[in-house]
Amino acid sequence: MRGILVALLVATPSLLLPQATNNSVEMVVLLALLAALLTFVEYNSHFPSFVEFRDAPPLNRIRFVALFAMIFILTVICKHKYEPTSITTIFAGFGALIGNWADFPYSPVRLVILMLPGDAPVLTVNAVRVSAAVSYAIALVTVGTFWFFIRVLGWPTASGAFNVWVNLPLFDPTSGGDVVQRLQRDGRVNVIMGVLLPFIIPAVVKAASDWVNPISMDNPQTLIWTMSAWSFLPASMIMRGMAMLRISELIEEKRRRAYANAEAMQTA
Repeated sequence: MRGILVALLVATPSLLLPQATNNSVEMVVLLALLAALLTFVEYNSHFPSFVEFRDAPPLNRIRFVALFAMIFILTVICKHKYEPTSITTIFAGFGALIGNWADFPYSPVRLVILMLPGDAPVLTVNAVRVSAAVSYAIALVTVGTFWFFIRVLGWPTASGAFNVWVNLPLFDPTSGGDVVQRLQRDGRVNVIMGVLLPFIIPAVVKAASDWVNPISMDNPQTLIWTMSAWSFLPASMIMRGMAMLRISELIEEKRRRAYANAEAMQTA
């Protein structure tokens, strides 16, 4: 089921948008099948490989729902340009409202708009504004939801014991330094980078446009995937950092309890 859902996520823009906007259907099908296969192999294996927090729900489920919401909503908004319906009109109207609200000086949405070439059509600028604002709003809601699971619902202890090896397969707790300090350092770096990336990426693209042709946002599928990646990757990094900071807190609390019990036994 996880593999099927991931394949559906990859194929959603091609399934919903008109055929005229799809110029690489075969490639989309191949990527969807590959994503489904990788997901199935990862979650069907008893040994972790590269997917983090595999056994610590609902972190990856929140990530998937957020990315699927970005892809689906942006696809429906883009479809309004080609095949308007009452549903696409509602989504496009809310998207325009969020775009106008989020487009203020020095905001990430404004920086994405400034990333476009100076001769970009007005329709392209408006589409980028709406897509960037909607995807960034979903990313903020996603981070807030995970914060609620950590601070209010007690993630990950509410789901049972936390296995560091299974949930952090790329993190080696035995190599160099105290594990708590390393988790705190990596967590803070991830949070800081996640906050800064929505501002850094447009600046880097704008600076590189003098040497490299910028990505064209006229194609709806390019627009959907670019804006989703721009907002989802930083949000995912922030959530990863929050999770690592939370794990470091749990390890530190467990150490304090162990030290307190050892002192109590010595005094007794």
